[in-house]
Amino acid sequence: MQTDLLVILAYFCAIFSIGLYAGRRQDSLESYALGNRSLPWWAILASIIAAEISAASFLGTPGEGFVLRNFTYVQLGIGTLLGRIIVGKFFLRPFYHYRVVSIYEYLEKRFGVLTRRCASVVFLISRVLASGTRLFFAGILLVIAYCFLTGRESASEHETVLIYFAALTFITIVTTIYTTLGGLKAVVWTDVLQACILAISVVSTVVFLFVSIMGDGSFSDAWSTIVATISDSSQNPCHHTPLSPWRVFDLGITGKGLAEDLRSILTGEYTIWSAILGATFITMATMGTDQDMVQRMLAARNRSTGSRAIIISGVLDMPIVMVFLACGMLVFVFYQTQGISPPERAIEIFPSFIIHYLPAGLRGLLIAALLATAMGSLSTALNALATTATRDWYLGVWRPDASEEQTLRAARLLTVGFALLLIVVGSATAWYSVMDPTIRILPIALGIFGYTYGSLLGIFLLGMLTRYRGCDFGNILAMFAGFAAVMTLEFLGRRGAIPLIAFPWRVTIGTMVTFCTGAVFASRTHQPLPDK
Repeated sequence: MQTDLLVILAYFCAIFSIGLYAGRRQDSLESYALGNRSLPWWAILASIIAAEISAASFLGTPGEGFVLRNFTYVQLGIGTLLGRIIVGKFFLRPFYHYRVVSIYEYLEKRFGVLTRRCASVVFLISRVLASGTRLFFAGILLVIAYCFLTGRESASEHETVLIYFAALTFITIVTTIYTTLGGLKAVVWTDVLQACILAISVVSTVVFLFVSIMGDGSFSDAWSTIVATISDSSQNPCHHTPLSPWRVFDLGITGKGLAEDLRSILTGEYTIWSAILGATFITMATMGTDQDMVQRMLAARNRSTGSRAIIISGVLDMPIVMVFLACGMLVFVFYQTQGISPPERAIEIFPSFIIHYLPAGLRGLLIAALLATAMGSLSTALNALATTATRDWYLGVWRPDASEEQTLRAARLLTVGFALLLIVVGSATAWYSVMDPTIRILPIALGIFGYTYGSLLGIFLLGMLTRYRGCDFGNILAMFAGFAAVMTLEFLGRRGAIPLIAFPWRVTIGTMVTFCTGAVFASRTHQPLPDK
């Protein structure tokens, strides 16, 4: 365990060093929030990848591979690539044209101040809830590690809650320190380090698993064992629905008529239809209307540089997801060949494997990788929250005449304030999860955006696709209509009145309702975009 601790300590030393170095010569909000728009595309690319792979994805995606033993989840990568191409070629144009710091400034120029403030509030609330909830996942590994070190099967509810609280508080404090000191430059350059650690650790784990399965046999023997074990659909320890091992594409067609096919498509999470449509809308929302992601692209030297970073990240998304899924599938084979009973909860499968079966050193690297994913997502969220609150509310409402020094100080104080809020949300999530183990935290963490981001995307598309439609009053009504539509479908689905719509379709439905409602109202003013 000493080797593991040395690896983790080296990681934290590197993080703090980068944060302190990046924090030099910051004298304005633009330098704090956008790094003076001087970051190279490859660093922005690494930062996008590091921020996307949250602790929930780091633990949840191998869990999906373990349970499903196929690659249907990868289909969503089609939509993520299409969505990123649209964002890179279309969304960034008005943001760079108006040289915004907060992307919601564009909405004020296109529609009015009320639309900007409403969209800003939706983002702030959604991001606090989503990022705070995802903090919970970083503590799962440490709870399992505590039981491993103490030689116990499980910890008591009281001990578990305390471990979660201590873990997420420590992670948040460390992340807040380097984010507050270094701003977006610290976020991006630490993300580069975190992306490297993540890649090395996951690839090393896949190699370790393959070698362990191979044992004293040959490569072909190991591969035959993997194929046979995964193909055996009778082995389903997690008691899920019948498996389709190795499948990549799912058309969602039942052959029972148009009505049943439509039901299957709308209720299926991983079908080719949700990949092409649902995932495209999700990506446009998260990459084009979320200050968290767009802020990185605005830190590039120009629009083409930012566009290159986001499009290449989409190209890399599918192979990255496939590696994580393959890791989970290999863990399944490892457990089967070793006669090991997996944990009941899919989210605990990969962290349990890390703690109990990885060798020292590699285990420390995986723990550092988990901390890196949690801190990478958290640092960007903190920086985006502080930037949005400072630009849209501190300067826009409370202190429009503030000096650069006062504005920079406000941004740093708001970073600390949002960190405290995230600790509260993360602690509440951990407490509810421990008190009621039947609660499914993963759908909550990944689904929060689905309820609100359709409204945001609908308004942004209304501004970018039309010149004379939409106004402040109509936009507020439209955003509420989009949110209400998704919530109503979810409520009726939970009650069994209609089929339960799968999460990839929430943003699509919310966007369409918002856009159509907003388009009913005529614009009082408009800001036409340049042709180039």
